[in-house]
Order: sequence, then C-alpha cells, then structure tokens
Amino acid sequence: MKKYLAIFLLLIVGFYLIQAFNLVPFGANRVGNIDDESTVGAYYLKNTVPKTSVANVVTAIVVNYRGFDTLGEVTVLFLATTGLGSILFRKRKHGEEEERVLKESSQLVKIGSRLLFPFIALLGIYVFIHGHLTPGGGFQGGAIIATGFLLMLVAYKNYKLGHGALTWIESLAGITFAGIGIWGLITGGTFLENNAFPGLGNVNDLISGGVIPIIYIAVGFKVAAELTGVLDILLSIKPNKN
Repeated sequence: MKKYLAIFLLLIVGFYLIQAFNLVPFGANRVGNIDDESTVGAYYLKNTVPKTSVANVVTAIVVNYRGFDTLGEVTVLFLATTGLGSILFRKRKHGEEEERVLKESSQLVKIGSRLLFPFIALLGIYVFIHGHLTPGGGFQGGAIIATGFLLMLVAYKNYKLGHGALTWIESLAGITFAGIGIWGLITGGTFLENNAFPGLGNVNDLISGGVIPIIYIAVGFKVAAELTGVLDILLSIKPNKN
C-alpha cells in the first residue's frame, strides 16, 4: 500500500512540476530579439560588452552584475574549508610530523610530477587571468592549480605545504574581493561597481574590464589556496607509533 501511495504522490508532484515548466517562456527572447530588454537575459546580452568591456558575458554576470552572489559562494567555500579543518585538526607535539596515507611513488611518477607541476600551475593562472576574455575564470583556474598540488602530494609522501602561506594568500584574496566591493560604495556607486579602476579598456584586450579581471584573479588564488589546504589535510594521518 505504501508503495502505491508513494507512486501516486510522485505523479502529483511530477504533474505540477511539468505545469510550472510549461509556464516558463524558455527561448522566447533569444539573441535574435536582443533589442527587447523585457527580460534579464536580453539586457545582459545587449549591455554587457559596451558597459563592461568584457568579451565573456558569463564572467561579467558572475563577477559584476551578480558579484555579491559570487562573494557569497566564495564565503561558503571558506566556511566549508574552515569547518573541515576544525573537524580534522589534531594538535601535534613538538617535532611530531604527520604521515601521508599513500605509499611512496616510483621515481618515474616523482620526476613526471615535478615536470608537469609548473605547467599545470601556469595553465591555472592563465585560465583565471583570461577569464574575462575566454571561457574559464577564478574557480576553474584555482581548481586546476589545486590539482597540480594534488599531483605533488600523491607523488611525494613527504611533500610539505606551508599552511601559513596558504592562509595569507587566502586571506589577502578575500580582502581584495571585499575591498573592491567596498571601494565601489566609497566612490559613490554600488557594491563591486565596475568603475574606472583601473579603467575599462578595450574589449578583447588583456587589460580591460575594469575591476572584473582583478576580482577573478583574487578568486583564483583564494580557491587554489583553500582547495590545496583541504587536500593536504585529507591526505595526512596521525603517525603510526607501533
């Protein structure tokens, strides 16, 4: 009986979900009707490039038009990292070191990791520096850099990370993000206002988009530092004293 009741309830929920989706005018205002600004999407498509000098419309929406939401997402990542670190934190005695879960890698893996790491880091930096010009951005670039550190952590059992440096990088990146937002209020605009700092520049130029690329660079470093710290914590265990 319970099975049939559950099926009946799911059918009701599914029916009303379909009805709700049918009421949404998907595709009613596409690029072909860009002059009609009656929808948010059409406004973005028409005004993003001339008002922000950013070729990547998605970047302008995420970092500028909806930058406060992005700040909230970065804050959630920070809180999740802090919570995980607090749960897994273990006070160590003087001179005590933690060991990694993984076994020692072969010499081939170690050499390959050292050769690949700088290129992975360079790719991540490239992705978030060019986030306002091409697909990508701070979150993607930061994740790429973190995978480079993951490769080193997996290859080298005793690979050391300076958590103090990671903390400083993460903190400075967060302060930069929030500071740019507050600067927009101080200059008489709105939070994260894309004002003339350092100037909008020309579309498709690397130095363009006002504060948008600066914010994405800060997000990239912040995400890279937080994810790298989490990976190091997860791969470390209490030393075996037996």
